[in-house]
Amino acid sequence: QVQLVESGGGLVQAGGSLRLSCAASGRALSNYHVGWFRQAPGKERDFTAAILWSGGSTDYADPVKGRFTISRDNAKNTVSRQMNSLRPEGTAAYYCATLRRWDYRTSPTEYTNWGQGTQVTVSS
Repeated sequence: QVQLVESGGGLVQAGGSLRLSCAASGRALSNYHVGWFRQAPGKERDFTAAILWSGGSTDYADPVKGRFTISRDNAKNTVSRQMNSLRPEGTAAYYCATLRRWDYRTSPTEYTNWGQGTQVTVSS
């Protein structure tokens, strides 16, 4: 079992940047692919990005392509995401979670070991 803790959220103006981290404890994170989701109040949890266990492949949802970058450091048991050119519609709680089957990376039901989330608020 692995436990995930997200950090790095906060309040930022539109156009600004934030870097979120997902730190793992327990089992090595290199055993898993990792995804990031976001959930705004009253809305579903949406896929935003995922990274293969080795870091050799990444995938992004269309709304964040070109602005967000996901990376990982298996030696440090962490996955990070750099978010640039943030928009007010990006206001949400951001979660990381582990994934076994890469082909199903956009489906939240395929993920386990969810972190508690970190809040990102983008002001206009």
